[in-house]
Amino acid sequence: MPDYDAVLVYDGDCPYCSIAAKALKELKNVGAISWYDETAQEFLERQFGETPFAMFLVDSREDRVYAGRSAAEELADRAGTPGIVSSLVRDNYDRIAKVVGAASGRGRDPDDFHDTYPLDEDAADLFDALVDAAAERPEALS
Repeated sequence: MPDYDAVLVYDGDCPYCSIAAKALKELKNVGAISWYDETAQEFLERQFGETPFAMFLVDSREDRVYAGRSAAEELADRAGTPGIVSSLVRDNYDRIAKVVGAASGRGRDPDDFHDTYPLDEDAADLFDALVDAAAERPEALS
């Protein structure tokens, strides 16, 4: 099992999200799992009481879940992009997601989850399962 401190939950069917998630190549301690994966769905249900459609960065070390704009910004920061890039990603997350969603035919916009949340104790119990599911990185991220 990889030694991941964090796992990114992202829209595996979205070309932009897959490209954005490629920043993970630089981050050896962050895994990735598609939002559509059963383990991701179960984690989100435990964390939020529903399965919001957004990008999430689950960090077990910090006991936090970054969502939407916060997840995109945190991922960019961890990948070492200049501060202005992180700000642009954060500030344009909704606009980019809508445009890419329309272009890719996804047919839905991300839900309005953009904050940093404490990692719920019940959801934290699934972190190892997220890591196991993330152990086989999607081909688009390899």
